[in-house]
Amino acid sequence: MGGASVPQRPAKKDPAEAVLSALNTYDLILLNSSGGKDSMASLDLVATEAERRGMSDRLVVGHAGLGRVEWDGTEELARAQAERYGLRFEIVRARGPDLLDRVERRGLWPSARQRWCTSDLKRGPLYRLMTKMVAAHRARHGPVRVRLLSVMGMRAEESAARAKRPVATVNERASNSRREVTDFLPLHGWRTAEVWRRIRSSRIADLVHPAYGAGMPRLSCRFCILASKSALVTAARLNPDLAREYLRVEQETGHRFRQDLSMEEIVEAADRGECPTPAPWQG
Repeated sequence: MGGASVPQRPAKKDPAEAVLSALNTYDLILLNSSGGKDSMASLDLVATEAERRGMSDRLVVGHAGLGRVEWDGTEELARAQAERYGLRFEIVRARGPDLLDRVERRGLWPSARQRWCTSDLKRGPLYRLMTKMVAAHRARHGPVRVRLLSVMGMRAEESAARAKRPVATVNERASNSRREVTDFLPLHGWRTAEVWRRIRSSRIADLVHPAYGAGMPRLSCRFCILASKSALVTAARLNPDLAREYLRVEQETGHRFRQDLSMEEIVEAADRGECPTPAPWQG
């Protein structure tokens, strides 16, 4: 007699696929866009699925404008990318001074441990956009608690901290009595090559920022405090005037751009004509 068959466990569903399959359960979807490669792939993935489900009207693309410290043309590019999918585009900005002016006032640069640049210039303004979106939804549908999905392009490959982040989790800080905000990282398990493959097959393949063509691994601030030295030297070579403005702030505050690397060293390397291949960075 043959032995009894062993029941097979059902295959575990990919967490990102699970969220995408339940996309219609969210009242609003905010696509956080830097205009860079991960935002582009996330935009194509989520917007295509929403379009298939006939719910594109729930989507908004939000870009936190950083002014002079972000790469030229980024805001316009992020807008153009959103428009290719027929989506509403919102630009948000921090109240008050920009990054360099804040550094001058504080006398300190942000750091890996104290990333006030992210909270002040990106997260805060985007939370205010969520408030605006939720208020408009409640004005149409009554005093309901709105389910909002906040889509971000963070990937596990980028840092140990990002690798530990769940694909989807309720953001208690952003949630309140009027809204429940779920942070969603649809590309969390993707490798860089997968991101570029998705972009090449998308309708925004021609809307890639030229900084990537110059070798930059990311489209963050032109001089991100987490960037590799090679990427910072390349950025200084491509943006000499802004590099010298950063150097001026470093000299006036007496605080090094980074403990292990000064802006003076970066500018000097760029002035020597160093052309290193920009390496990715963690963070």
